[in-house]
Amino acid sequence: MQYLSFLIQNYYTLIIVAIGAALLGAVSGALGTYAVLRRQSLLGDAISHAALPGIAFAFILTGSKTSLILILGAAIAGWIGTLIILSIVRLTRIKYDSALALVLSTFFGFGLVLLTFIQRSGNANQAGLDTFIFGQAATLLKRDVLTIGILGGVALIIVLILWKELKLLVFDEGFAASIGFPTRTLDILLTSLLVIAIVLGLQAVGAVLMSAMIVAPAVAARQWTNRLNLMVILAAGFGAFAGVSGTIISSSATRIPTGPMIILCATFCVGISIAFAPKRGLIWDGIRQRRNKRNLKLPTGKLI
Repeated sequence: MQYLSFLIQNYYTLIIVAIGAALLGAVSGALGTYAVLRRQSLLGDAISHAALPGIAFAFILTGSKTSLILILGAAIAGWIGTLIILSIVRLTRIKYDSALALVLSTFFGFGLVLLTFIQRSGNANQAGLDTFIFGQAATLLKRDVLTIGILGGVALIIVLILWKELKLLVFDEGFAASIGFPTRTLDILLTSLLVIAIVLGLQAVGAVLMSAMIVAPAVAARQWTNRLNLMVILAAGFGAFAGVSGTIISSSATRIPTGPMIILCATFCVGISIAFAPKRGLIWDGIRQRRNKRNLKLPTGKLI
């Protein structure tokens, strides 16, 4: 107890930031699993960039930098941007990647214009809004961690309640529609949950890097398993590990930003998984190929 009290007294800020980063990584990894399996990885990039004008509008309308207000503005803007992407793909002949790039660049450019307008307005309270572009995890406060925990927990509970429906949507959307599941509604709901995960991480990681926080843990988890439930758990674990390790590494040296370091730790998890994961890892695949060639008594340099 004395040791725990010592840690809290001397490393309070580090503990708060580490807890917030761990919660963010767990939520982002779990929900990012669905984006990766549905081949919508870049959707996270579009949502994070589309959320920027929502943050600016929320500040213009309220004049407040309260996390919940800014998150609400970011969520609305990200959700609108996502619906625009889906509508363009459904109603026109424009391909998904083209619609994604169009909405991403337009919303992000509009957000930068609004931030520039705010900075030149003379409002002294606007200081710090630009951190939502690149993130600044070290500024996380206790109330921010509570917001991440509550909203992220609600998103994960919804995933658990609709586990069967979302699983069917991911792996066989056509069959889900044929048996009467509201696939359009489920698609919008799943996208909305992804929006929640992304806007929660904008303050810590930033709009530019948040897509990696969604994709990297899920990609790492995919190398280790073919089961959805285990993949979600592993992705949450990889995300939490990246959040904590990135926070600790950045705090141990000067002038190392926490958000980018978290992303580097998540990328490290991807690299380790690609190399060492059984069945799908490069090293085990090379060992398996050598064993097969030896069993077939073929020269090592020849191909079958």
